[in-house]
Amino acid sequence: MIRALVVDDEPLARETVRLVLAQDPDVVVVGACTGVDAVAAVEQHRPDLLVLDVQMPEVDGFDVVEAIGPDAVPAIVFVTAYDQYAVRAFEVRALDYVLKPFDDRRLLAALARAKEALAARRSIAGQLAELLLDRERARGHLRRFAVRRRDRIVLVDASEVDSIEAADDYVELHAGGAVHVVRERMAELEARLDPARFVRIHRSVIVNVERVREIHPLVRGDALVVLEGGASFRCSRGRRAELDRRLTDSPRRRDHSPQRS
Repeated sequence: MIRALVVDDEPLARETVRLVLAQDPDVVVVGACTGVDAVAAVEQHRPDLLVLDVQMPEVDGFDVVEAIGPDAVPAIVFVTAYDQYAVRAFEVRALDYVLKPFDDRRLLAALARAKEALAARRSIAGQLAELLLDRERARGHLRRFAVRRRDRIVLVDASEVDSIEAADDYVELHAGGAVHVVRERMAELEARLDPARFVRIHRSVIVNVERVREIHPLVRGDALVVLEGGASFRCSRGRRAELDRRLTDSPRRRDHSPQRS
């Protein structure tokens, strides 16, 4: 699915664009807003496609692109009543420039072009991700995670990961306050992690033993594990002994045992 965000200062224009995009079953409109709210909406919804007006009060379309930044800006289709900004639009790598008033076919043609561009970017990103992961597999335990971000790959060092949480067919890597989503099942990922660094403390949680700060015993043999930074997770009774063993074996923990209360 392609996640689209519609940005226009006129409510009727936003609704018109939304209805046209809704004709394509591969597209979901995740939001619609004015230029003032666009940057926050991009951060919240992380769209793949931005359908963007040019002239808007307070914050125009080019202000939005500049504020988002070149590394985070989605694919862009400009939809505007002004033809004099076309050159500048393509300078910021817009995929198309649709003039108002438009008919459905014109906007759908722009959408088709955007879908092709996004598919190509994802294909390249996917191939690169597989190459990177193959190299990591050949080395043994995972040293880095290849995280997809639209048309690019972000590499996250395993040493920077505080915890890993299961989310259906995905896992969430928590690293220094950031959350990275990786499409992989928990059990498959656990098998490729360095057991000297990571331990599974619950069916849905893996923690970096070097980040463990405190362990608080709970009823029935469970424990509350507190990490550096304050995040806390429940350790099930059946996994407590393994956690203690990993903490004891960790070179960085031998002289700095976590507090237990």
